[in-house]
Amino acid sequence: MAIQAMTNTERALTYAIEDQQRMSEAKNYFAWQGRLVAPELGRRIVEVGCGVGNFTEFVLGREAVLAVDIDAECIERVRGRYAGEENLRAVVCDAESGEFSTLASFQADSCVCLNVLEHMRDDRKALSNIASILVPGGAIVLLVPAFARLYGPIDKNLGHYRRYSLRSLRELSAATGLRVKASYYVNSIGFFGWWANARVFRREAQSEAQIKLFDNFVVPFLSAFESFTRPPFGQSLFTVLRKP
Repeated sequence: MAIQAMTNTERALTYAIEDQQRMSEAKNYFAWQGRLVAPELGRRIVEVGCGVGNFTEFVLGREAVLAVDIDAECIERVRGRYAGEENLRAVVCDAESGEFSTLASFQADSCVCLNVLEHMRDDRKALSNIASILVPGGAIVLLVPAFARLYGPIDKNLGHYRRYSLRSLRELSAATGLRVKASYYVNSIGFFGWWANARVFRREAQSEAQIKLFDNFVVPFLSAFESFTRPPFGQSLFTVLRKP
């Protein structure tokens, strides 16, 4: 069983890296994430689950950034991609492990964790570990996949253990002693696209054509629209937590 479990983990990591490479061209989408996240962050930031660094560039203007990922290949890519950035460190570490507590020496005032918590088998432990390395009053900014009914082959291949709801994320936050500052759904149009991939087409992966179409023609309109109104549903759930 242990060998099979490791094989599944390695397969999910490989699939996730390939998906991030496909997503790397989605400049509008990551810029949208940046606009959502930036107002909630402080000066010393930990990016948990940095992957290949698609979002990292949007926080490099801060005083110090610590990029963290469980996969050594991802960390090497981030180091190469941002080799000239003196305020950036990139390290291999697992948010579910006891080793994660050593990152408290960085004295982070905020943490950004985008499309990562769903990969954690024990998300309560991971979130508690993340909170433990922040200074008092520190912020945790999360983006997680929403609605269990959207779970499909792509989620499974990516190694997602779950998709979240407003209620489940609030319960998780309360269990870890964190205060919810804001929590709302984003990407309402993406909700239907993900549903179609999961329930109609049973796709195993996002296609480059889908990503380009969404990024070039949907995101500019949708991001502007959702900046004025919060939809009652969405592909993702954006949440800001505060440490007491």
